[in-house]
Amino acid sequence: MSWSLDSSITGAAVTGLTSPTYTQVDDLAPAVNAKQKTVTALGGTQGGASANTVSEPFTSTFYKPGVIKTLPPANPNTGLRGNVPNNQYRLVVRKGGESASGVPVVAIARLTIDVPAGMDAYDPDNVRALVSYLVGLLTEESADLADTLLTGVL
Repeated sequence: MSWSLDSSITGAAVTGLTSPTYTQVDDLAPAVNAKQKTVTALGGTQGGASANTVSEPFTSTFYKPGVIKTLPPANPNTGLRGNVPNNQYRLVVRKGGESASGVPVVAIARLTIDVPAGMDAYDPDNVRALVSYLVGLLTEESADLADTLLTGVL
């Protein structure tokens, strides 16, 4: 299955937001090896948060590797393999806001996932476990993550 975000996302529980939802549409990605969504409307109670604008973007872009790398062949004499390359996937979320009255800025979150070549075919359940754990961790800790970004307290 490919990366395919729904047109509506239910936001995670974060202090100060009540039942947050995000309506998004397909957007033109900045690269041919990427897909992008843009948030066009917010639901629930989100205080002063805003949907996408030119000066305050609200987008998510998922990049796949430009070239998929494969597992190098084993050395015919030793049976050993050289360095195993990684296929790097990236998720970049941009959210515009203001740092002072009338001063637009953009906060950027970047998530990079390196999957060693061959692991996708030889050990897919451990790739699935990595993703399951990561998403669960982010979902469970979303309020704490937001609080840390606001207070600097870990």
